[in-house]
Amino acid sequence: MASLDFEQEKLRFRTFYEAQCKPILDAKNTYIRIINALIQRFDVGEVTRVEGRIKDREECIKKFHRKYQNQLEAAEHPYEIKDFISDLIGIRIVCLYEDQIPLISELLQKHFRILDVTDKTSSIEKTEDSFGYKGLHMDLAMNEEMGSLPRYQPYAGFHFEIQIRSLIQDAWGVLDHKIKYKKSIPNDLKRRINVLSALFELADREFKEIRNATDELMQQETVEPLGDGPDAPAESQARVKNLNAFNFLRIAGHFFRDFEFQDYKVDGFVQDILRIKSDFQKAELHRCLRDNLKIVKEYRDNFLFENPDKTFSPYTSIRHCLFLCDQETFARILSKRVTERFTAWLKTAAA
Repeated sequence: MASLDFEQEKLRFRTFYEAQCKPILDAKNTYIRIINALIQRFDVGEVTRVEGRIKDREECIKKFHRKYQNQLEAAEHPYEIKDFISDLIGIRIVCLYEDQIPLISELLQKHFRILDVTDKTSSIEKTEDSFGYKGLHMDLAMNEEMGSLPRYQPYAGFHFEIQIRSLIQDAWGVLDHKIKYKKSIPNDLKRRINVLSALFELADREFKEIRNATDELMQQETVEPLGDGPDAPAESQARVKNLNAFNFLRIAGHFFRDFEFQDYKVDGFVQDILRIKSDFQKAELHRCLRDNLKIVKEYRDNFLFENPDKTFSPYTSIRHCLFLCDQETFARILSKRVTERFTAWLKTAAA
């Protein structure tokens, strides 16, 4: 029963904590599984991690003493410490970009019961001289529908605090907690911390803008013609475009529709081509694949028939097409052994 005896309530909370430690841990793991499933099911962008922790018992008592005890005792309001610890279970979601935070928040609010919301980003941005980490904090609980399911009923009484941060916000949050005595340091040090905080904020914004610009470039490549041949519009022919990762994906994706090109491999492969011919154009790649891929596919089928334990990826096919297209320029696109085998097959096929 609630009381105004702090020493008694500390003992009662310690007893509660020890008795409920296993169910609390199970509840935390259950919430993480539910949140991961929701993120995978709905389109909120890439999330780098979802992690949780159980707040230390003595830290809970210190938090209650710091935030609530004096006010409650002054009002002669009996209390139980456990009723004031909303972050006994804490979960953190770290996403790549700041504009994912409201999407994830909306998703969680649709599937959980909202107890409280603290927007640290908004509160900091309204001030001129504050520094610290940003992010969105929410106190949540199971809604009635979820809590009525037999597999979730054991955990329906456990609330949890969730923090949603971008990757940059999370990095700043970690560093921010390592800066000691932030409220008492000299003004010149406060200014340096403010500058550092602003740099993190700028980095967050720039990462988002780079993503948007990249998406825009990809979108442009999907609407422009594949090649700049005689059938292309006059304005397209007038624009000479060197090969880059974006137009490579468009062209390669056209010829290899069932293959998923990975970004980091595409980037390196395009650089390999440009190291050999720095002014290589996207139209050249299109013509090269259009004119030579049929021959290379015949060679690929023959090679795999004779070497069933080997592979012959689209990247390998493109290398062979480039070699066929311009054997002098792209003499180094294939290894010596591969070149010898390919040229020998070409002579046999032509005979």
